[in-house]
Amino acid sequence: MSKKSTNRIDPVSVPLPPEGVDSHAHLDGEEFDLDREAVLERAAACGVSHVGNVFLNPGHLAARRHYFADHPQVFFLLGVHPCHGRDCTPQVIEAMRQAFAEEPRLKAVGEIGLDFYWDDCPREVQYEVFTAQLRLARELERPVVIHCREAEKETLMVLESQGFAGYPLLWHCFGKGPDLARRIVRNGWHVSVPGPVTYKANEELRETVACIPSDRLMLETDAPYLAPVPWRGKRNEPAFTVFTARAVAEARGQDAEELWRQCGANARRFFGL
Repeated sequence: MSKKSTNRIDPVSVPLPPEGVDSHAHLDGEEFDLDREAVLERAAACGVSHVGNVFLNPGHLAARRHYFADHPQVFFLLGVHPCHGRDCTPQVIEAMRQAFAEEPRLKAVGEIGLDFYWDDCPREVQYEVFTAQLRLARELERPVVIHCREAEKETLMVLESQGFAGYPLLWHCFGKGPDLARRIVRNGWHVSVPGPVTYKANEELRETVACIPSDRLMLETDAPYLAPVPWRGKRNEPAFTVFTARAVAEARGQDAEELWRQCGANARRFFGL
């Protein structure tokens, strides 16, 4: 018996107003080398006014920022991912400091945090690198974007013990339940919702997202990863944010255009766009 085919809806056929923001993508990766321009054109056609591109080290920023020279709607984030913690030497921290001084499109330190799902980097190194980058963000007075995977308790402990309650902070790729969401909101932080909110099995995530205050919500793709339904399993891209927005709006009993505008406004305010 053949597998049931998926109806791959063209996102350009279901656009939203030109006020949306994809707060987190990796468009500098090789997955986009053949059609990066077309990907950005589709995003604009779908109503995505800005895209946050995350560079995972200062070397990538230096080598790849020219990809977006003609696309001022793309703003930048820079941080060393916890799985690459061994690479975050004092020289790398200094290179990050210099990059923020020289590149006006850099808006936040991230994605940084803890990842205990993979064994790519010892936990003690992750803690050290995380706190070093938090200190840098505070020194630079820049927002922080958090990566956390299977380390929620430990990430919260670091952030709260370092006095980051009330600091501009975005919890990237939120995929957990109400207890974590309440803790994030109580600390004055924001939540970025990715494509898996559209997956059938993620009912708890939809229920949780429905309870987050509207001024704390953002949308993201984490492209090329985590494509939403109806493109699940394919390469993700900023245009697909429209599907995530519609799923979040439905879960909240909210008009999709209203949610889109609100999340976009939250992102522009948070990143200073």
